[in-house]
Amino acid sequence: MTPNPGPDGGVDPSRADAAGAADAAAPAPDPSETAAEAPYEPAAAVVRHLVAAAAAELAAAGARQEALAEYVAERRVLGIPRAARMTPVASVWRLGVLLIDDGGGLHGTGRVVRAERAARRSITAEAVAEQRALRAAAVKGGFAEGETVNFDTQPVDLGELARDAASGPLVVRDGEVHVRWSPTQPDALAPFERYLAERVDLLAHPPERA
Repeated sequence: MTPNPGPDGGVDPSRADAAGAADAAAPAPDPSETAAEAPYEPAAAVVRHLVAAAAAELAAAGARQEALAEYVAERRVLGIPRAARMTPVASVWRLGVLLIDDGGGLHGTGRVVRAERAARRSITAEAVAEQRALRAAAVKGGFAEGETVNFDTQPVDLGELARDAASGPLVVRDGEVHVRWSPTQPDALAPFERYLAERVDLLAHPPERA
């Protein structure tokens, strides 16, 4: 608390003493309350540390990256039609079912396309037409043809992980963080630290001709 100035512009000693007493009387955060609100914070802290170390290693190795984008559907802006497009968000390293962005953020994989210009073709399958429209949206967003673009990903919220023991593909079991490597199999789990280390090593040091 900052005490109010006295009449002469200086600090009134009595007010300064009162302000100091009020600050001293303010209760300190109760560690037990913090632990109750985020019982899995130690596990989340491990993830934070491992992801930062992985990003540093991959950057130092010049490992191959892909694009992360946000899909923006077709809409009208000031009455003018604006085609669907992929808006660039970040560059990411793909590590199995995980993506690490160049800012140290962690994501679960979502959908992926390769950028490709729209072409007039006779299409009967709706799924094929949708895929081609998504590829064209990537080019509209400024991605080069052939570039791999990820979107509709699952951001991993470490605060949520600390509170609820789960966020995206990560879950905490018996105090240890695991990766759910198959979304259709609830028990398809692998220890996060080992899973991450193996995939970082593979991406940072790919086999010859890979």
